[in-house]
Amino acid sequence: MASTGQAGRKASWTTGRICYNSLDCRKFHAIVDSDRLAKAQSEPEPSTRDAAPVPTGPWEETDLAKPPEGADGLVSIPALLHRNAIRFADAPAYREKEYGIWQSWSWAETEREIEALALGLLNLGVAEGDFIAIIGRNRPYLYWAMVAAQMVGAVPVPLYQDSVAEEMAYVMGHCGARFAIVSDQEQVDKLIEVQEHLHQLEHMVYLDPRGLRKYDHSRLHLYSHVQQQGRAAQEEFRPELERRRGGLGYDDICVMLYTSGTTGKPKGVVLSNRNIIETARATCAFDHLRREEEILAYLPMAWVGDFIFSVGQAYWAGFCTNCPESEDTMMADLREIGPTYYFAPPRIFETQLTTVMIRMEDAGRLKKWLFDTFMAHARKVGPAILDGKPVGAWDRLKYRLGDLLVYGPLKNVLGFSRVRVGYTAGEAIGPEIFDFYRSLGINLKQLYGQTEASVFITQQPDGEVRSDTVGVPSPGVEVEIRDNGEVYYRSPGTFVEYYKNPDSTANTKDPEGWVATGDAGFFEPDTGHLRIIDRAKDVAKMADGSLFAPKYVENKLKFYPNILEAVVFGAGRETCCAFVNIDLSAVGNWAERNNIAYASYQELAGHPKVLDMIQGHVEEVNRSVAEDEMLSACQVHRFLVLHKELDADDGELTRTRKVRRKIIGEKFADLVEALYDGSSSIYTETEVTYEDGRKGRIRATLEIRDAAVVPVRAHAREAAE
Repeated sequence: MASTGQAGRKASWTTGRICYNSLDCRKFHAIVDSDRLAKAQSEPEPSTRDAAPVPTGPWEETDLAKPPEGADGLVSIPALLHRNAIRFADAPAYREKEYGIWQSWSWAETEREIEALALGLLNLGVAEGDFIAIIGRNRPYLYWAMVAAQMVGAVPVPLYQDSVAEEMAYVMGHCGARFAIVSDQEQVDKLIEVQEHLHQLEHMVYLDPRGLRKYDHSRLHLYSHVQQQGRAAQEEFRPELERRRGGLGYDDICVMLYTSGTTGKPKGVVLSNRNIIETARATCAFDHLRREEEILAYLPMAWVGDFIFSVGQAYWAGFCTNCPESEDTMMADLREIGPTYYFAPPRIFETQLTTVMIRMEDAGRLKKWLFDTFMAHARKVGPAILDGKPVGAWDRLKYRLGDLLVYGPLKNVLGFSRVRVGYTAGEAIGPEIFDFYRSLGINLKQLYGQTEASVFITQQPDGEVRSDTVGVPSPGVEVEIRDNGEVYYRSPGTFVEYYKNPDSTANTKDPEGWVATGDAGFFEPDTGHLRIIDRAKDVAKMADGSLFAPKYVENKLKFYPNILEAVVFGAGRETCCAFVNIDLSAVGNWAERNNIAYASYQELAGHPKVLDMIQGHVEEVNRSVAEDEMLSACQVHRFLVLHKELDADDGELTRTRKVRRKIIGEKFADLVEALYDGSSSIYTETEVTYEDGRKGRIRATLEIRDAAVVPVRAHAREAAE
């Protein structure tokens, strides 16, 4: 078995350069924060409370604190909040855009808001150990709700806001949530719909009152009213609040996050204060995250990545969390904020690149020439310049000219002008896409992690960034490859348990703390970087013994902007076949430019010219796969383009957009059979779920295409054996 950790690596890494293109973002922050300071100075000073003073020891600005384990009272998120409210009292902690105007809260104001809510929760009867569901989009108020829950000794359980009512009922029933804090009428309606299954649910607190005036308010409470009641009753509940906050320990539960449920029902992952704080401390030091960082919180609050970035690291380093006005305005808000620390899954980067390429296809001849010319140069020398490697004077000068004419304006449009550290994870990102962003001078890196690890297992250090690896073990993390090729890790961020599921806990984490990731991978002997092959359970053998790794082929297919999703079949069969989902925006734009009329997704997906285009992509991928000696048998022999997008509401994807391979295979069993029985077409009916929860059926006749393959050499099977 192979094993590696941080001990054998150099102690520090050089930081990537900061890429500034415009002063607009910095001017914007100065205006917003000066307005907030003026507002704060006009308000009366709050009364001081009796609380243990938080020491202001000799902490470095880039690391903020390196006390012994749990020392100085920094054993919980509320403790970090109190430290920040003293050390960074007037510095911005949160911003939110509402009605087109950015609102800002300092750390001192944030602590007062959270304390008021915590007192209000005590007034409602929240007990220590209670579970409180948090449901809604990224808003400061909901982040405050999570910290307020921790402050009173309860456990926050964020849920995916786009979950259907039945999914919410399962999670809330499983954890036994007595309270729910939700964003609006939509979420209230979902819980009311399944309230007969939630006998333990006692109270709901909502943020947005629109549409709720005539509801029964015996168990419904407006968020601001709960805060008001908390302030009014603070003499009564302040001693109890201080007792609970002071009693929080390093090994107490910080948050419970549910897995995406790729293979079954979601599991509740219990993460402790130790898990979150130790992970935040180590990773902030790894990337030199400082109080001056800006992040945009737009990913689901129920996802562990958002919690570690927007709560764990934000509270440890003291930087500002910015919340967009809505999903529709996210890209515009991204440009206005200009984050310095940014995370996005590959799908986001792919969508942005697709948009850029579509716009360039419609650009004038001169703009198109400038873009093509300078991007070709950027791909040649951009990554080397970013990593500080030697580049010729002429190439460097030409790159600077490109930065002035193309790269800088493009980064500004994307909102990446100020990104100092960027990460992507969750799925493999296409090398062309990854290299595109790095060639612009954006310090985009990859990490590998999971909910059970508090996100971080491996990260790419600055100067050691490649598209085909996921980096080296994160600080404090041990990683080893077992004899079966599966990746195992052990770290301070390792989860406590799966809630109410001791069997799954024992199957995943052994008594020594080693956790099975379920992924197959290996370490490169010369660099020490980890490479992930596929999910271990998905890696199988074909009928002739050849190795079958579907994710490898699917990722290659998804590198094309026209392909949104792909599902490859072949385990135990003679050949591989595939389902393909088209990207409606990319293919729709292509159809418009080629004068192809269509009235629906289904009609466009079945158009002969679209099928011709997808067939060309599949055959290109086959030629690429054929070059891999071990996986050359995974070429796609037959494929069809699905008549509907795979959707989480229909159970085909998880809420984090991961493919539920087994469910898709069962749901579309007739299509899989048609791919393998030689049929040229297949009629099918499929049940779909609409946004309002209603069910319907769509019918279609799908054409099945054969794709050209490169003859497989005999050593493909020998390599697998």
